[in-house]
Amino acid sequence: MSTLDDWVAAVTVDLGLEQQVDRSLVLDLARDVAHGVARPAAPLTTFLLGLAVGAGADPRETAAKIAALAEGWDPDRVSETTLED
Repeated sequence: MSTLDDWVAAVTVDLGLEQQVDRSLVLDLARDVAHGVARPAAPLTTFLLGLAVGAGADPRETAAKIAALAEGWDPDRVSETTLED
């Protein structure tokens, strides 16, 4: 096992989580958001993924939805829309 695998396993046990963590899914999502939106958005987004999964969402479907949003992210379009509301 790698240090990262050991860490994830230790935190999973310490928090009493029963669901296995798909490390690649989370890291790939963080990468997509960091490159498509902004680096600080990566940990916040993975936290939001965790909240959604904790509420019952499917991890793969939710990560795919977020990744698609990040891929097409245009902060200028969002700012213009927000200002018009």
